[in-house]
Amino acid sequence: MSSITIRGATAADLDRITDIYADAVTHGTASYELEPPDRAEMGERFDSLIAGGFPYLVAEKAGIVLGYAYAGPFRARPAYRFIIEDSVYVAPEAKGHGIGLKLMQGLIAAAEAAGFRQIIAVIGDGRPDSASVRLHEKLDFRHSGRLEASGYKHGRWLDTVFMQLPINGGSQVPPDPNSLPERRFRKQNQ
Repeated sequence: MSSITIRGATAADLDRITDIYADAVTHGTASYELEPPDRAEMGERFDSLIAGGFPYLVAEKAGIVLGYAYAGPFRARPAYRFIIEDSVYVAPEAKGHGIGLKLMQGLIAAAEAAGFRQIIAVIGDGRPDSASVRLHEKLDFRHSGRLEASGYKHGRWLDTVFMQLPINGGSQVPPDPNSLPERRFRKQNQ
């Protein structure tokens, strides 16, 4: 697919994002949700991430959103502030055309620019041949853990795989005091 644009998501994209996610929840095993959230819930999730300064991107071609990716907090405790968890979803008709790769490359660049240090992928149904595992491997994420039979969906037990990508020096250098995670932390503790 040529002429794919990766850009920041807006509230105007939420109907399409909701539809893409609903398909993933209904037919797939990447998400452990069993019922697709409605547009209002997706809007609340979007607003929360945007208010926190987290990256949220869409892939668009000819005005049609074909996929989206975002990063959010890995865990709520403040010591985790430099770690984010990624999510990427592609519309069924657009799978297999490199859109997930382009979205993830954009997401990694945005996370680096914000000053995060680790990106964690929490992959439902983490079989070695799953598209998400292969995508993250292609981007140099390393395997960092597996929770066996941690989810039950579509009549079968699913493993959850954790993958991790260090960015901005990872654990090799101290945090940047001007990074988004540090600025948010200082602001919350003033």
